[in-house]
Amino acid sequence: MENNTVVTQFILLGLTNAPELQIPLFILVTLIYLISLFGNLGMIVLILMDSRLHTPMYFFLSNLSLVDFGYSSAVTPKVMAGFLMEDKVISYDGCAAQMFFFVAFATTESYLLASMAYDRYAAVCKPLHYTTIMETNVCACLAIGSYICGFLNASIHTGDTFSLSFCMSNVVHHFFCDIPAVIILSCSDRHVSEMVLVFVVGFNIFFALLVIFISYLFIFSTVLKMQTAEGYWKALSTCASHFIAVFIFYGTCIFMYLQPSTSHSMDIDKIASIFYAIVIPMLNPLVYSLRNKEVKNAFRKVIERAKLFLGLIV
Repeated sequence: MENNTVVTQFILLGLTNAPELQIPLFILVTLIYLISLFGNLGMIVLILMDSRLHTPMYFFLSNLSLVDFGYSSAVTPKVMAGFLMEDKVISYDGCAAQMFFFVAFATTESYLLASMAYDRYAAVCKPLHYTTIMETNVCACLAIGSYICGFLNASIHTGDTFSLSFCMSNVVHHFFCDIPAVIILSCSDRHVSEMVLVFVVGFNIFFALLVIFISYLFIFSTVLKMQTAEGYWKALSTCASHFIAVFIFYGTCIFMYLQPSTSHSMDIDKIASIFYAIVIPMLNPLVYSLRNKEVKNAFRKVIERAKLFLGLIV
């Protein structure tokens, strides 16, 4: 990652410069991060502890929780620190590292959501062959492939962005080192980098969305042919949480990355970024836990075990 830059650090402007909002926003973001942290790690522990959740669906959900924890942690702690410190400097290498891990985990989530859509297709459309279609090796390959695509994509974008020269402003009009916010600071020709961003992100998003669209096309076709209302609602309920997660995640990603840099509004970009970088990792475990009876039952069992253990100690 060589370049001729004279910039050795970047200054993150953060969410707002208003002094009266720093503490309230710090409390809010900290609360969101703690919910995200305990929600995602709790989901992973819950799935590991309960043998009834050792199925392909929950295997992918545990990986989704791990990824949500990863890309939330790549951004949120720095945002929290920015509310408490006037010095909002991030080093050149720190900025590159933050961008790399955020992009890696966010892209991995995109492919995991596509894998989960395929899993739902197999469960609803091929229930008799589900265990054969979604055997352990297939699930492992889909998960590993998602991580490989994520880290490969992060390498492309981070390498491409930091191969540019930064010799003028080092003020990032954002609260973290997001690709569009950093690229726009370059004093070299960034046309190729912007094209790479749109093409690679576009390919990743639309390939994953194509898999999801085709899977749901078959799912809805199968659901509409069901004779009983019970089977109809059961099939829809298994897909509802995933469909909500897909809608939220891809909606904000498309808005952020598939438009030219000249069309970006810093204030609107910040609002969208708050949603997909900080809020979504908190929402996913809540959406899946609140709408899932198996997760609720597993959580109740853990609580009962904890009460019993504490009762024995006391």
